[in-house]
Amino acid sequence: MTDAASVPNHIGYILDGNRRWAKQHGRPTLEGHRQGLETFKNIALASFDRGIKVVSAYVFSTENWQRTQEEVSYLMRLVVKGVEKHLTTFHKAGIRLVMLGSRDGLDAKILQTIDRAVQTTKDNTKGTLAICFNYGGQQEIVDAANAATAAGQPLTIQSLQANLYEPDLPAVDFVIRTSGEQRISNFMLWRAAYSELYFTDKLWPDFNEADLDQALAEYQQRQRRYGQ
Repeated sequence: MTDAASVPNHIGYILDGNRRWAKQHGRPTLEGHRQGLETFKNIALASFDRGIKVVSAYVFSTENWQRTQEEVSYLMRLVVKGVEKHLTTFHKAGIRLVMLGSRDGLDAKILQTIDRAVQTTKDNTKGTLAICFNYGGQQEIVDAANAATAAGQPLTIQSLQANLYEPDLPAVDFVIRTSGEQRISNFMLWRAAYSELYFTDKLWPDFNEADLDQALAEYQQRQRRYGQ
């Protein structure tokens, strides 16, 4: 078990390996994404149970639009289904939902579903779940710079920070990426500046609470130096 006093305040998940999981199990590619959704719900709740205050998840990147139309359409429907299916669970647990990403290109039903979830949970205080959807770290920084410039603010660390998506979210302390890939793929570029990184060969649908505890145990052994 992990020591609640030394868990990260903000953990970010790069949910990778859904398609490979489906292939390994002889299932349709889209089934991997469905299984990944259930894993995401379970791991997010387990993270909050371990004392983590903010959980962010890379659900759909700005680059994911390049996938097949069938897969993109399925992922869009899955987000709506997932929010509708699990909103009550997170709300009862006192979790606030926020969305990080661009609204451009998203259809009205998706935006309405997300907005309803954000509004429903806005006063919850037990933790924050940040859904990175239609999200790209580079685009977030560009949007922050444009917003600061439009407001007549000089471009400084402070002004960019103030204009990020959901600027009240803290820096990411710990990034976990599954599936064996060892890169951050445009995830939380600003907030991950001093993140500890953890890579596992486990495919996301197979990632479980024991894997989470193993990752957190390693985090507790890290010495965070912040450039010192």
